[in-house]
Amino acid sequence: MNALNKTIHIKNGHVIDPANGIDGLNDLYLADGKVLAIGAAPAGFSADQTIDAIGLIVAPGLVDLSARLREPGFEYKATLESEMQAAMQGGVTSLVCPPDTDPVLDEPGLVEMLKHRAHKLNQAHVHPLGALTVGLKGQSLTEMSALTASGCIGFSHAEQAVEDTNVLLRAMQYAKTFGYTVWLRPQDAHIGRGGVAASGPLASRLGLSGVPVMSETIALHTIFELMRASGARVHLCRISAAASLELIRKAKQEGLPVTCDVGAHHVHLIDADIGFFDSNARMDPPFRSQRDRDAIRLGLLDGTIDALCSDHTPVDDDEKLLPFGEASPGATGLELLLSLTLKWAEDYAAQQDTGAQRPLSRALARITSEAARVAGLNAGTLSVGAVADVVLFDAGAHWTVEASALASQGKHTPFLGYNLAGQVTTTIVAGHVAYQR
Repeated sequence: MNALNKTIHIKNGHVIDPANGIDGLNDLYLADGKVLAIGAAPAGFSADQTIDAIGLIVAPGLVDLSARLREPGFEYKATLESEMQAAMQGGVTSLVCPPDTDPVLDEPGLVEMLKHRAHKLNQAHVHPLGALTVGLKGQSLTEMSALTASGCIGFSHAEQAVEDTNVLLRAMQYAKTFGYTVWLRPQDAHIGRGGVAASGPLASRLGLSGVPVMSETIALHTIFELMRASGARVHLCRISAAASLELIRKAKQEGLPVTCDVGAHHVHLIDADIGFFDSNARMDPPFRSQRDRDAIRLGLLDGTIDALCSDHTPVDDDEKLLPFGEASPGATGLELLLSLTLKWAEDYAAQQDTGAQRPLSRALARITSEAARVAGLNAGTLSVGAVADVVLFDAGAHWTVEASALASQGKHTPFLGYNLAGQVTTTIVAGHVAYQR
């Protein structure tokens, strides 16, 4: 029988679907790759497979707004096979990948090849971002319409700042004309260039070159001015500072069509977590002060921050086991996204007055329905008729973050040795069981 024609009954689970306000014991019925019903069994329903979810949370498959799969070009760091398996272990059923591959995703053929390779693996849905400029060089705009036709959901400049603001303005005008979203990580092209840690007393004491907060805020001022001039919709990637969030809060109040995300690592760690030059904590953007970290936690609660992402960036030993300033930035994150989100819910959201929505539901929204809304994806919900992307997890089960526990080819994360709650037991993609622990 074709996997898409399989009928699945998930019984006795605690179903949480933030998009529809569902949070309680329920049964879930899947057929033909879609959600057929929640609650009572549809007339004549016969299950090919029954999954007993007693004691488990049943939620929409996670939507990750930043996951580098390292193909094409960086297969020595990770392969599509290894990272898709990591996504399945982490319950991530839809992921957005930046265009900074080698070659860069600036031609339709490259995007189609990546989509085809991912589709053949029959695991997570892969949604590429096209390069904003040819080769990410910041000079000539790409053929955005052709890239969209090949499967791109938006346009990004990855970790490269667009130095020429005239080029960025033209890109935003073009994007506005056709209704595309521009994804930008706000950073000034010059201030902080080459920095490896957050500017401040700690970086000075350690002798590390710094990246000041104004590198982010100056870029934000520029982006918002260009948004006012062009009317373009912009998604801001991996915000790291309290001052930045205040600017974004005001831009949203003004009515600018802007959304933003933060990396899950930045919800928990601060500059002091570099410790004695731990290269696993070498991230881009860098970890900032406790005040910045607390502002991020609050921004997730009040809606200034729309979504959490894993910022999954697998790095191999040769590029990570180096002195801090020479090590490549990045960490594996696909398998940590759920646990780090649950940790935020437990540590912080539960202590705040969140109104009617429970902390766990509110937290899951940031990695399901809200993330899907930002990316314009039909995902992150268990609505009847929606694609049957589902994750089952034990919120109380603890696991230790060890290299051997990670399916990702990238084994480096600042959370190595941490004991985290939240273990995925089953991941269902488009109605077929893609992973079972």
